[in-house]
Amino acid sequence: MNQRKQVFRCALLAGASAVAFSASPSAMAQGGGLDTITITAQKREENQQEVPISVETLSSERVSEILAAGEDIRAFAARVPGLYAESSNGRYAPRFYIRGLGNVDFDLAASQPVSIVMDDIVQENVLLKAAPLFDIEQVEVSRGPQGTLFGRNTPAGVVKFVTRKPTNEFDAQAQVAYGTHNTVTAQAGIGGPLVKDVLSVRLSGLYQRRDDWVDNGFTGEDDVIGGFEDLAGRLQVLFTPGDQLSVLLNVHGRDYEGTSALFRGNAILQGGGINFANYDRDTVFFDGGSNNPQMADGWGGSAKIDWDLGRVTLTSITGYESASGSSLGDIDGGFVDGTTFFDPSMPPSPPFTLGTSRFPSETQDSIDDLDQFTQEVRLASNGDNVFDWQVGFYYFDTDFQVSTFGPGFPPLTTVTHANESWAVFGQASYDLSDRLTITGGVRYTDESRDFDALVSGLGAVVNPTSVSDDDFSWDVSALYRVNDGFNLYTRIARGYRGPTIQGRDVAFTFGPAVDPQTIATSETILSFEGGFKSEFMNNRARLNAAAYYYRVNDQQFSIIGGSANLNQVINADKGVAWGFEADAEALLTDNFYVSAGFSYNNTEIQDPTLATATCGSGLCTGLDPRNTTIDPITGLGQALIDGNPFPNAPEITFNAFAEYTMPFKDKGEFFVNTDWAVQGKTNFLLYETEEFQSSGNFEGGARIGYRGGDGRYEAAFFARNITDEVNLKGAVDFNNLTGFFNEPRIVGFQLTVSN
Repeated sequence: MNQRKQVFRCALLAGASAVAFSASPSAMAQGGGLDTITITAQKREENQQEVPISVETLSSERVSEILAAGEDIRAFAARVPGLYAESSNGRYAPRFYIRGLGNVDFDLAASQPVSIVMDDIVQENVLLKAAPLFDIEQVEVSRGPQGTLFGRNTPAGVVKFVTRKPTNEFDAQAQVAYGTHNTVTAQAGIGGPLVKDVLSVRLSGLYQRRDDWVDNGFTGEDDVIGGFEDLAGRLQVLFTPGDQLSVLLNVHGRDYEGTSALFRGNAILQGGGINFANYDRDTVFFDGGSNNPQMADGWGGSAKIDWDLGRVTLTSITGYESASGSSLGDIDGGFVDGTTFFDPSMPPSPPFTLGTSRFPSETQDSIDDLDQFTQEVRLASNGDNVFDWQVGFYYFDTDFQVSTFGPGFPPLTTVTHANESWAVFGQASYDLSDRLTITGGVRYTDESRDFDALVSGLGAVVNPTSVSDDDFSWDVSALYRVNDGFNLYTRIARGYRGPTIQGRDVAFTFGPAVDPQTIATSETILSFEGGFKSEFMNNRARLNAAAYYYRVNDQQFSIIGGSANLNQVINADKGVAWGFEADAEALLTDNFYVSAGFSYNNTEIQDPTLATATCGSGLCTGLDPRNTTIDPITGLGQALIDGNPFPNAPEITFNAFAEYTMPFKDKGEFFVNTDWAVQGKTNFLLYETEEFQSSGNFEGGARIGYRGGDGRYEAAFFARNITDEVNLKGAVDFNNLTGFFNEPRIVGFQLTVSN
């Protein structure tokens, strides 16, 4: 560990022992009802119940509980109805899905239809989406297209993270958790005024770590894989020289070292299910990958200026992000038969023996010199008027390099991506009456992408490629207030995802000019939804629900795996989906709080001619009809995928939380709570097999402890994945029946304190 990390860790742990993090999941407001939830889904502060969008939030307390065991952003999968997250890159590059719409592409240049926004700055690249979470005020998940206000690449929705901001009151918070495998999660935040009512600051930080806890059975090494160490910090400065002007500056950074995904060879049974004879949570059999090291670092900054001009407010948001990282992995998950190596001229014939791989596969991917610049300027009406409006301009520019290398094959290949986009947008709301409000908005986007590649040994840039497009996004909605506690709404929205140049196959086919399946044209979505938002039981219960249907034209998909180990992008003619979701919470008594969420999602690819290569090992039980394009390795035709569900689109998700408290003296209480998340049937790939899917995955957590000092401190024992469930999260299909799985059970103790 270098000196900088040692200093940072010591400072953060010292702060965590002296200051505090706010304790209880405060469901109760003054007077014994539920808190009003304020969101910014329409880029202005509004009551969640008054916004004609399907939005769910997670409080800071729920976020800290979910992440107490050292987990990362993927832990929010199924914690909000319709939201799913996973990664075949470990903590390094997560992938998100809302209402079944996402992208399974593991390439570091992959485009996703779910936008991640951190403090008003879009995190476009997958490496930026992996930013650590700490000192969080609230998480907002807006489901359905959000293209009018948030731009392209939001056809599925937006996950927005809002951090705690500087205030004019001293505020010190900290939290330390320690658990199994020497897992440590420590975060702290301290802030307050430097000049009363003029200048305030907030400094916050995170330290997460876990020991290596997985053995490498191939090399005979004990406890050499599975650990990580993550350091992150943030400084915010708020300057308010008068009532009309505020300037918020944000500087943040991160330094991470850890382990990439643990692929486990032949851990899936032929016919489906987990092959526990080949699976041991504490052991892998890696002959390559140098025990799967992974690293990432980066920094960024932003400036948000709000200038109240009387009837309108001018807002400027400038953001910059920079990042680099690398990840090396044993992709076959365990090469056992040391006499069989890959020879393209003499492919082995099926069936292949379980417990072996056709060839050893080891790949390193890195992303270098990623720079992202964004600028938004917005003019919005002030106050709560009969007619409210906002107009704006947005600019986005990013460039980066992705390098791919495998010992022996593929050769070192570096591709360069550049993406520039600009947009103008506007939205307006009008109260037709005290009960009925209509809202509409439109956005015009113009963007271009440039791509070139350098393959080691060729000595020159090959196959430079450019794509560009422009399109309109729009939405129209209506909110009808039936009474003070019940609102109906309906919404129609059109979203847009720009053209994609993925380019990973340059390393194998030498570029888009040779293989057009490294480019996908733009996709568009038309979404219809309707629902209600309600509060009852004297504001002690809340139930929100929505039903939806959407159609995606020219839907972008990724072909992953097959005997050639492909990773290519394609367009399907269309994809359709329908479903519903519901969120509920209630204070059943002053001491018993419950919440739950449920979603059902039915997705379908509609393209009668679209086909993809299938399971390269020859061990899979295919469920799709085949065409006449024969794979030379497996001897099988390609799978026709018309009618299949979208990849990684859980049919159902369910989550529940319950907490019971027992008051103790005047300002304290004992508490016990539990939370659970369930994921229904999920197909991992474009084609369907008995093997590459999961059904009935679930995880639970529990906490028991004491809050004292009127909520100023809390001590609790916790368990995450309390039943130590083994859940298959995804698969690699080109070499054997390889899978990757969820995190182990972590049991520990958590201390939180605040001023």
